[in-house]
Amino acid sequence: MINPEKSFNIHDYIEIFLRRLWYIVIPFAVIMVGAFIYALASPKEYRASTLILVTPQKVPEAFVRPTVTSKTEDRLQSISQEIMSRTRLEQIISELKLYSEEAKSKSKEEIVELMRKNIQVNLKGKEGFFSISYIGKDPRIVTTVANKLTSLFIEENLRVREQQAQGTSEFLSVELNATKAKLDEQEKAITNFRRQHFGELPEQREANLKVLEQLQLLYQRIGESLRSAQDRKLVIEKQLADTELLLASGSTKKEGITSSPNPFKDPQEAQLEKLKDQLEDLQTKYTERHPDIIIAKRRIAELEAKIEKEKSEKKTEEKIVTTELPAPKIVAEKEKKDEKSGLRLNPRYKEMESALIATELEIERLKEEEGKVKGQINIYRARIENTPIREQEMTLIARDYQNTKESYQTLLKKSQEAQQAENLERRQKGEQFRVIDPARIPEKPFRPDIIKILLFGVLLGMGSGFGLAFFREQMDRSFRDAEDLEAALGFKVLTNIPKIEKKAA
Repeated sequence: MINPEKSFNIHDYIEIFLRRLWYIVIPFAVIMVGAFIYALASPKEYRASTLILVTPQKVPEAFVRPTVTSKTEDRLQSISQEIMSRTRLEQIISELKLYSEEAKSKSKEEIVELMRKNIQVNLKGKEGFFSISYIGKDPRIVTTVANKLTSLFIEENLRVREQQAQGTSEFLSVELNATKAKLDEQEKAITNFRRQHFGELPEQREANLKVLEQLQLLYQRIGESLRSAQDRKLVIEKQLADTELLLASGSTKKEGITSSPNPFKDPQEAQLEKLKDQLEDLQTKYTERHPDIIIAKRRIAELEAKIEKEKSEKKTEEKIVTTELPAPKIVAEKEKKDEKSGLRLNPRYKEMESALIATELEIERLKEEEGKVKGQINIYRARIENTPIREQEMTLIARDYQNTKESYQTLLKKSQEAQQAENLERRQKGEQFRVIDPARIPEKPFRPDIIKILLFGVLLGMGSGFGLAFFREQMDRSFRDAEDLEAALGFKVLTNIPKIEKKAA
């Protein structure tokens, strides 16, 4: 075009269209013929689709909680990866004898990849609908493959859900057994700790304090009794010494002494009566299992046994075995023996001597009891002192035990729920894939779409024709009017001679 700044009107466009008509018609016709030939020559492909509904579990989740909580999209993606694996697709190809013509020129990997492209899994929304489609040349085979893929999806979904529920149940069962073993070990440790430190446990503190208080009172009473017995021993020893002095001085007051009433009584019998009075007094206050009553009964039994033993020994007291002494000492020994025998024949002396022996025995017994009670007091004091330490140790053991117990209870509940979910999946009461619209034999091919091809050909032909006409017009350097001449030569055009067309005669 010589004059690019020239303005065009409708008549100019009509003139250009008529002038470049063949540039528009020829490309349009060629492209349309090619599109028509392509639509007729392209192999026909059919598509069969199956619509599947994801149904929720039949038992309400408030009663049985499912173990499979993944989204439908994620589960479909994992199932699709499993179904579209090379092994699965090769089995389907071999079973249904697919792609027999392509197998002559392509490898197995290429055929499997071709089948993957022909399979489409589309999610229809958040309502839980999805479709499985398959594209092929034979409508019957396409329908068969679509139904086969649908059954594989349903079976794989059931298998995956059951496997996941079973795996969850097995894992929780293993964890539950391990936690139970740990809980048993901790219970055994607590039992051993209680057995080993029995008496020092925190819950026994009050009982230990009460027993310690009773032992201290008993220790105080025994101390008072011991001091009383020691005082009585000193009095008896003084009386024995005075009696020996009187008898040694040859006093003639023997008749007065023997005829006077006996001021002494057997100390052991007096002690026995005293203990019986104390026992009666204690029985009015406490039960028979009280420690004071038990101790008093034991002391009465021991004292009665000693009195019986002394009575039996007095009957055989006369038999005395003496060893041989040197001749110079025999006279002195005999004299001493006569003196002692004279003293022992004195009833009062003999009675005081028996009282002294009984008092000494009572002092030994009281000292022994005092030592035992003191030892028990030390034991209970040690228990009370060790109670805070045992309480701290028990707190640590009990805390671990409580944590393990709570973990065991949680695992037990989850294990029971997992077993219920596993039974739910085995009985196929959980979430399932249900076919709503099974695949049917398609009545018309899916590809090629002749209308779309022809429409595309029309658009492409018109675009190509007008584009070629525009290009040819831009490349044309001829003069069409006076303006082109003036723009090219720079001369002013005075007049135009119109084109004279011949008219028919």
